[in-house]
Amino acid sequence: MRPGATWWERAERLAESAAVTASAATLDEALQAIAVAAASATGAAVAVVRVAEGSGTLVVRAVAAASRSAAAEAEGSRLSVEEAAGSSPCLDEQAPDEVRRLARRLDAEATLYAPAGLGGTTVGSLELFRAGGPFLEAEVTLAQLASNQVSLAVRVFGRAASGDGRADAAVDALALAGGALAAVVDDDAAEQLVRIAAEASSARAAQLWRTDPEGMLEPWACEKSGCAAETRAAAEGALVSHDPVCASIGDETCVSVAIGQPAFGVLQLLFAQREAAAAAAVHLGAFAGSAARALRSASRARSTGLELERSRVVLGALEEAIAQLSLAHALTAIVGRVGALFDSEQVAVYLKDGDRLAIAAARGLSGEHEALADRLLELALGPSRRRGLVAVTDATTDERLTGLGEVLSEAAVDAAVAAPLVAGEEVIGLLAVYPEGGRSITEDEEVLLSTLARQLAVAVRNACLHDEAKQMGVELEAALGAERRAARRLGALFEISHSFAQSLSLEATLEAVARTAVETLDLDAAVIRVPDARGESLVIQTLHVANPRLEAVLETMLAQPEVLSKHELVRLFRRGRPLVLDPASAGSLGGSFPLLVPFLQKGSTGAVVPLATPTDVLATLTLLSLDPARPIGRETIEAASSIASQAALALENAHLYQQQKQFADTMQRSLLPRQQPRVPGLDLGVVYESSARMALGGDIYDFMALDDGRFAVILGDVTGHGVDAAADMAMAKFVFRSVAREHPEPGEFLAQANEVVAGEIEVGKFITLLYLTIDPRSGALACAGAGHPPPRLLRPDGTVVPIEVSGLALGIEGNQRYVELRELLDPGAAVVLYTDGVVEARAGDELYGVERLDETLARLHGRSAQAIARGLVDDCRRFGGGELVDDCAVVVVGRDGP
Repeated sequence: MRPGATWWERAERLAESAAVTASAATLDEALQAIAVAAASATGAAVAVVRVAEGSGTLVVRAVAAASRSAAAEAEGSRLSVEEAAGSSPCLDEQAPDEVRRLARRLDAEATLYAPAGLGGTTVGSLELFRAGGPFLEAEVTLAQLASNQVSLAVRVFGRAASGDGRADAAVDALALAGGALAAVVDDDAAEQLVRIAAEASSARAAQLWRTDPEGMLEPWACEKSGCAAETRAAAEGALVSHDPVCASIGDETCVSVAIGQPAFGVLQLLFAQREAAAAAAVHLGAFAGSAARALRSASRARSTGLELERSRVVLGALEEAIAQLSLAHALTAIVGRVGALFDSEQVAVYLKDGDRLAIAAARGLSGEHEALADRLLELALGPSRRRGLVAVTDATTDERLTGLGEVLSEAAVDAAVAAPLVAGEEVIGLLAVYPEGGRSITEDEEVLLSTLARQLAVAVRNACLHDEAKQMGVELEAALGAERRAARRLGALFEISHSFAQSLSLEATLEAVARTAVETLDLDAAVIRVPDARGESLVIQTLHVANPRLEAVLETMLAQPEVLSKHELVRLFRRGRPLVLDPASAGSLGGSFPLLVPFLQKGSTGAVVPLATPTDVLATLTLLSLDPARPIGRETIEAASSIASQAALALENAHLYQQQKQFADTMQRSLLPRQQPRVPGLDLGVVYESSARMALGGDIYDFMALDDGRFAVILGDVTGHGVDAAADMAMAKFVFRSVAREHPEPGEFLAQANEVVAGEIEVGKFITLLYLTIDPRSGALACAGAGHPPPRLLRPDGTVVPIEVSGLALGIEGNQRYVELRELLDPGAAVVLYTDGVVEARAGDELYGVERLDETLARLHGRSAQAIARGLVDDCRRFGGGELVDDCAVVVVGRDGP
């Protein structure tokens, strides 16, 4: 049996086996036909039929198997009658032991055992084996029908072998055929019935009548002879009789029996001999019952098949509509499917357009037939509302369509059947089929059309929603595109502002402008040029290229200076408006621009945007797109102009910052020693770097040679920034220069300095200070501190230890004593003084700290004092990400090695 065969196609195989059984010459021939049919109907790989013998065992009499080895395995098995006893089929583990052993030898995954009985005695069995999934309930039913055929075959051929007369054999064959009729469910059931009845009863002819809706008989099927009119009276007589009726028709005898309760047909058999007719009449009633069941089953099968086919068409149409998710495609698909389903060339779908219907999809129609659709919808929603549709058999005479004659003629419509499209509670359209005139629609077709209309309404609503969603998606995408462009522009402005705020560097700001322009505007390159010192040319300040492989080439092309006297550049600087580059303008600008002419001629685009404040043009931003598919248009230039405006403000601030920073640094350094002293026996290193902030810092350091040959060093930090801090730094420097000569010892110096500072400094301010003296000859070191981080002693072996001096910062309170500590500075050792800007440098929330300070000094030991100071500040800068948030001052005094 082919995959996907319907159940009635499977049962048809059993029906065919019944016909073969009825005409078989031997029992084995009949059983083999049953085995083959059962295997085909159930999809079994092996079918085995057994028959009881006198020894009390069931022996194999027929095997249907594709494999000869499988057939041999089955033929060699034996099954006892006692073990085979039973009245109903069983599956797998419920089957007899011998059957399960055979299943294992055949490698079968599913087993079906169906006993065959007569009068309460087991006379045989049917066994089915396959490697696929388990047998279904319907397949079990088919197997039981086949086992019944086995029982009938055993009975018929058993009596024939015992020597009974031919008439009795024919009667038993008729009973056998009647049992087989239960499996007949195909479209030719009536033809098969009369053929089986004629062959099984040895009748010369057979004919079948059926009743029409008015109860009249009409010919249905016949075998070996047409339905003679003379037999109609006999058939009519059988309709009112419960038993077969015998009547003489010429030289023949006609046996008639009603089929069904109530009767819906009559079966007639014609015999040449009255004796044969009488013998057949005895069992014809039972045969008629089987025939009625077969015909009803065939009718149900046809109805089910029609419904299945129509459901398949409906589902196919809806699947196609849903798959398309487009209103036009969905309706076109539906119209085609409905036309084929109702065998009509004229089909239309109308959708609501305000208060009227408009054609959405149609085929086979001409003219303007919307008025007809409006009338049909009105009828479907009015008098035919309960029915769910409206049917017009003859459009030209139906009074309901009065006044539409011209429309009907132009559209060539003879009849109509239409169902409204209702989605939820809303009527959204109409599905109309225009069949040939006079064709009446069946009840099944009404149900189908109504169902299809409901499903179509859903599909149309979904398609409309899809189209609306698609349109909304387009509009949303456009809105999102505009928002993305605006976001990119805002992002670019933020990037430039953030870069300036983070670095306060002109170079970093310009780099951020060029990079942001390329990345945000999807360009190949951006160049920023600024006026040179003499204001005669524009020189390249920064270049950013999207593709690193093009960087060298574009840098060569764009690096040449631009002469500011060129007319176009003069106009750009005067008006402060962007300049769109074309081959002519690029050629006239000079400098690097003529090199762009060949690219511009091939579709590349470029523009020059001024970076201008309201009063001045500070620089130019040149944009370049080499890809003709990504031209620089008005929108790009507008976005670039916004970026340029923000960049110009950042540039102006950067220039101002640089000027102020330079002034602050100049003032700061004027308060520090102009040069480092040279002291025999000592190695002196100093690094001072101010923070990125513009304000003056408060770090101060100074040196002095004392009268007794010692060398004095101070390192301090004044609170605050700016001019006030500078004044306090000057005071601290004056105090050191004046007091140290009178009071050279560290503790005494800080006590005297505190009295001076406390009298001069503003309330709330103070100065932290370290003071130490070193004897270059002996290495004797004395140190005292006033609120400042303690210095570190870096020994020759790399060990770092703090000199834990402490005391109150200068200027907070008078009359203070400061304890001084003494150490020996061995040859090769160094003492390191530093301000808090070093240990308070940050990387996020993490401080540089004294532990990292000591690790860095240990790593730098053995180097010169200047190298140690430089290395410490550089490591501090790296830790802070390249920027110093506070001033850093480091003084290193080392003693020369031996």
